[in-house]
Amino acid sequence: MTRLVAAAVGCIGCGAVSAGAVQLTLDRRAIEEAIYVGQSRIESERTKFHTPYRVVVTQPPVDWIDVITPFHRVELAAEMNARSGGRLFGQREAMDALRDFPNQIDLVIEMSFHPLNTFVAVPPYQVEILVPGGRRMAPRRVDRFPRFGPRSESPSPALPSPNASAVFGGGQPVVGGTMIAALDGSALDPNQGVEVLVLDGKTELARAAVDLGRMR
Repeated sequence: MTRLVAAAVGCIGCGAVSAGAVQLTLDRRAIEEAIYVGQSRIESERTKFHTPYRVVVTQPPVDWIDVITPFHRVELAAEMNARSGGRLFGQREAMDALRDFPNQIDLVIEMSFHPLNTFVAVPPYQVEILVPGGRRMAPRRVDRFPRFGPRSESPSPALPSPNASAVFGGGQPVVGGTMIAALDGSALDPNQGVEVLVLDGKTELARAAVDLGRMR
């Protein structure tokens, strides 16, 4: 066992791997730790790791928000690789996972709609970030993806896919959806909290506090 992996084991054991503040730039040790968590065969450890990154909202239509930081993105990529039976996931693969997302923090906003809704796609809800001091920040972009059937419940989010496109259900009812809001992490204080607002025009649908200081 290498010194880096041994250090990662120690961090996971004490729960420190997900503590601190968001790291927008990952050094070699941070990448090794993220890979180790993602490739762990202990499901309870991965579930524990994901917990600080999920903010439960329960303000209809928003169910929860998953926060994907660069560290979390590498862990998710390594986890997906392990679940699919992949053998190799190292520094190169980690850098590939980060290449299209420099300094980016994604908010994966999961929603459930009223059963009697008449939507044919995810409504054009907006997302705003309220930072300390009252300043409002808009995401770089917001992608919207409808859901036409039951949601697969998991403690971890699905990785955002920049090449995916919204689909229509061919007459099927839209029972829910996902919005992925891409934030410029360099415009945020990684040690502070922000509030995430989901809006329908000028109407506030949901508001959630996201503490970046609890993530990495």
